[in-house]
Amino acid sequence: MARRSARTWLLEGSLAVLATLLGLFFVWQSVGEGDGAPLPLEAIGGAFSFAGLLLFRRSHPVGLTLALIPFGILLGMPMGATPIALFSVALHRPARVTIALASLHAICVATVYGLVLGLTRQYYESVAFVVLLHVSLVAVAMVIRAHRQLVASWAERARQAEEGQRLRIEQARLAERERIAREMHDVLAHRVSLLALHAGALEVRRDAPADERQAAGVIRKSAHDALEDLRMLLGMLRAPAEDRPQPTLDDVPALVEQSRLAGADISFAMTPAEREDDVPPQTGRHAYRIIQEGLTNALKHAPGAPVRVNVDVVSPRGLDLRIDNDLAWDGRHVEPIPGAGAGLIGLRERVQLAGGRLEHGPTPSGQFNLRAWLPWQT
Repeated sequence: MARRSARTWLLEGSLAVLATLLGLFFVWQSVGEGDGAPLPLEAIGGAFSFAGLLLFRRSHPVGLTLALIPFGILLGMPMGATPIALFSVALHRPARVTIALASLHAICVATVYGLVLGLTRQYYESVAFVVLLHVSLVAVAMVIRAHRQLVASWAERARQAEEGQRLRIEQARLAERERIAREMHDVLAHRVSLLALHAGALEVRRDAPADERQAAGVIRKSAHDALEDLRMLLGMLRAPAEDRPQPTLDDVPALVEQSRLAGADISFAMTPAEREDDVPPQTGRHAYRIIQEGLTNALKHAPGAPVRVNVDVVSPRGLDLRIDNDLAWDGRHVEPIPGAGAGLIGLRERVQLAGGRLEHGPTPSGQFNLRAWLPWQT
């Protein structure tokens, strides 16, 4: 009751006042006929019915009706509250409960009025008036309850239909994504396999220089890893799979060395942590992916240009990553590999989720700078 709104209290008060006015009408009729109960008793009955409707009409309509039935037969004031209580029972309780209470009330009224008035014309008129009044209100309440249930069922069906449509759309999207993934796997696997085949042929050529054979071996190994990643991605789209071991900050030197074997000119410097377990695994994984993407972009858009990678471990605050490369370079000209520009967007999202900062862009000195700050994540 404490959680009732002002509108609810206004409704309960209005119904209690209506019941009081109806009870006053019955008391006036009884006093006019000279067979009414004493007025102090009627006042007590009126206060009881008013308080009962105000406090328990919505929460306990059945108990309130059972309490009002005997008082409503003997006194005039509770007689005005009884039909409203029955109306509430029909509105909030099942039909069998409503019919049982309405029948009990009609039987009690017919029995008591028959003992008091006898089988006279006044008896039949009084019983007919009281019973018809209550039956009419109960019928209206039952119609309202049925309408509410019908509307609620329609709303639930509409909600289920919308949910089913959403699930069907989601399933169609997942099926389309899986189909696209399979097509990508078939196309890319074919092309990467050809790349690995040609790199393997170059690696075993006897007349090829040693550095070219070494670079071909790196290309073949990278192509093999790319095929494995494609198979893993397709497996993840088809069904949940076990997580592969994730890279950490300790794997960054191997990543740099792999790029060097492919022919990149990379200078690498990393301040070691005070303890081996200082860098959290999640922070190290983010750092590895940022450096991987930075090296890929440098080799893609400025092939042959020197690249500088600096990792500053500031325990226990975070990691400061810096990757620089020249925009103009000397030496053999290699056509840059086209890119979609989505790598830096993905890095920005990754760094923002980690709570860090990311800055990138060309500098006035003719370099491209990528700098990231990653806080400690535990």
